[in-house]
Amino acid sequence: MKDFFAQMASRAARALGHPFAFLLATAVVIGWASLGPSLGYSENWQLVINTGTTIITFLSVFLIQNSQNRESLAMQLKLDEIIRAIKDARNEIIDLEDLPEEQLEKLAAQFRRAVPTEKTSSATSQQP
Repeated sequence: MKDFFAQMASRAARALGHPFAFLLATAVVIGWASLGPSLGYSENWQLVINTGTTIITFLSVFLIQNSQNRESLAMQLKLDEIIRAIKDARNEIIDLEDLPEEQLEKLAAQFRRAVPTEKTSSATSQQP
């Protein structure tokens, strides 16, 4: 069941992100809007688009989030492998995503201090 959902979520995310999906959605909205005058802009006419878009949006959130979670995990694993492969890399940063927010902010500040900014390095390189 989990694999089926993962495959379906991945396919749905790709399909929803395709330009054709946007064109199809635009065509549906234009078609719906063009029926407004002939249906007297009735409540049922409004309910059709409201209900349809609400259901699609609600279900899309879960499908896209599942796909995003899997892609994020895959990316994290790839980065972890690169860190492990680099001799001078600090292996303790492999599991950064599990650290509390405060520790992440401290590490980010350390990295900012360790890496010279472009202004500093360009000003230094221009001096005679």
